[in-house]
Amino acid sequence: MDGIINILKPPGMSSHDVVYSVRRKTRIKKVGHTGTLDPNAAGVLPICIGQATKVSNYLLEDTKAYRGELCLGITTDTQDMYGTILEKKPVNCSANDIKEAVLSFVGEYEQLPPMYSALKVNGKKLYDYAREGIELERKSRKVYIYSIDIIYIKGNKVLFDVVCSKGTYIRTLCHDIGFKLGCGGIMSFLIRTKSGVFNIEDAITIEELQEHDNVEELLKPADYPLVNLPKVEIHESQRTLVLNGNKIDSRYFMNSPELPINTLVTVYLKEQFIGLANIKSDNNNTYIKFNRLLI
Repeated sequence: MDGIINILKPPGMSSHDVVYSVRRKTRIKKVGHTGTLDPNAAGVLPICIGQATKVSNYLLEDTKAYRGELCLGITTDTQDMYGTILEKKPVNCSANDIKEAVLSFVGEYEQLPPMYSALKVNGKKLYDYAREGIELERKSRKVYIYSIDIIYIKGNKVLFDVVCSKGTYIRTLCHDIGFKLGCGGIMSFLIRTKSGVFNIEDAITIEELQEHDNVEELLKPADYPLVNLPKVEIHESQRTLVLNGNKIDSRYFMNSPELPINTLVTVYLKEQFIGLANIKSDNNNTYIKFNRLLI
């Protein structure tokens, strides 16, 4: 069994818990998720099964979309409503002030990862250090906010939709907006509505998965989320070389894509998706070099 299943993760369940549930249902060991979603958040969590786990790292790069709620006037150690309250302040800003502050984060900005996160330092997750009362120095990272649409502002609550790059912490975005307004802020609600090509409308719950008799009917093929990558088709005569992971000369391409060197491509053999490779060149000879082989 190989493919990707679009799970609707409920709040209160870790991403690893979802992987365990899928593994138990399918009785397959090779199962992995494509990007951690906070235990208290809900939403789209694509799960790779079998050979599809070999493309999971590429799905981590996908753009994400969320609906979140910002609660102003509060600061917590976890940057959400589940942490210890560190400070409360009155919210003395107008709706226009709030809107201006929120929208100022559209574009690229330097974001400092929160201590309560799954990022690892010396093989240990940051939240494990945080639970021990240890705060480590972290490096800020460039993230990109493609868009923020404010749905409403009611008192100190702001409901919004955001589209962002991988590695963006919406908790930290809420914290940073609150800091900019001078009153503090936390994330009080979060649901991931999209991860790459996977939408919340098509996601299935853990309960629906457990009740389904044929899980394979729910799977998308491993190349489903890679549709935007260029495609290279290989001649059948090269099957043995492909199986050994050898480079394949462009003379054996069934199609003739003119692509820049190092372009990542999906590779097919008789219409079967067999892996991911990069376009390479040596002495004016173009070829592909596999970095993930699925057969």
